[in-house]
Amino acid sequence: MATTFDAANAVIKGTSPTGVDFFIPELWSDEVLAEHKANTVMQALVKMMPFSGKKGDTVRVPIPVRGSASAKVAANAVTLITASDTNFVLSVDEQFEYSRLIEDIVSVQALDSLRQFYTDDAGYALAIQQDSALHAEGAKFAAPSATPRTAGTDYSEAVIGSDGATAWDPATTGNGTALSDAGIRRAIQYLDDNNVQNRMRALVIPPVEKRKLLGIARFTEQAFTGETGSGNSIRNGLVGDVYGIPVYVSSNVATVESADETAYRACLLFQKDAIVLAEQVAPKTETQRKLEFLADLFVAHILYGTGVPRPENGVAIIVPAA
Repeated sequence: MATTFDAANAVIKGTSPTGVDFFIPELWSDEVLAEHKANTVMQALVKMMPFSGKKGDTVRVPIPVRGSASAKVAANAVTLITASDTNFVLSVDEQFEYSRLIEDIVSVQALDSLRQFYTDDAGYALAIQQDSALHAEGAKFAAPSATPRTAGTDYSEAVIGSDGATAWDPATTGNGTALSDAGIRRAIQYLDDNNVQNRMRALVIPPVEKRKLLGIARFTEQAFTGETGSGNSIRNGLVGDVYGIPVYVSSNVATVESADETAYRACLLFQKDAIVLAEQVAPKTETQRKLEFLADLFVAHILYGTGVPRPENGVAIIVPAA
């Protein structure tokens, strides 16, 4: 039977609904193979703020300033440290949803794998959205700046990969270059100069940079081979480490364009406290009966906020997109 699409109600009608009829068993296996998924790695690398179930739309992240020791003078009072701590205001205002209307005919005739696919696909779509938002926060990193505690805008403090010292210039065709050993070492120095703690650092690169790095002997000599079991790079994007910093590959790395729209990618070297993620509603699925459509409405949604309370804890490194 031919199918029709009711654009006003966004409902597929007919006995063989277009787009889902391949879930109705003919010669198909009960298994539904999902497409290869891009790695989403950022959530595990940034600072998570507990906000689930709480009211309000703002989180204040304290930013303590390190104090210094004073020499004790005999018979004199101790030297008090003047409080100069600040806070970072994080707005929790990012809400995204994934919705499908599943008609009764599909529910009756389709395999159980249909619902499993929708649930998996919804979680993946929301994860990609959140991961993209976290990658985009790298545009505010300012470690190379003379005033690194002041956040940059639109990669204004980014550097290029070949030396880690030349500023990213989006004019005309742009000047991004591939990562090099010298560039990575210079980027690491920025964090060291800012007294950023060594633990919980990470370098996130696009697949194209993994290919180029693997062609440099320096990196193949190191543990650039991934792990086994639960640490396998296929599962979490971890491909090894360089100078003690874990290297992750993500196809979701942000794209940056030059003035003439030449595409580049933004590698991120950062410490965990650089980016904060506050989830007020973690990915959640709900269904509702829609009797007027003889269908079930399936909705997944998420509510969160992201920000960069410590721009000095990260460096954005602009590299070619291909």
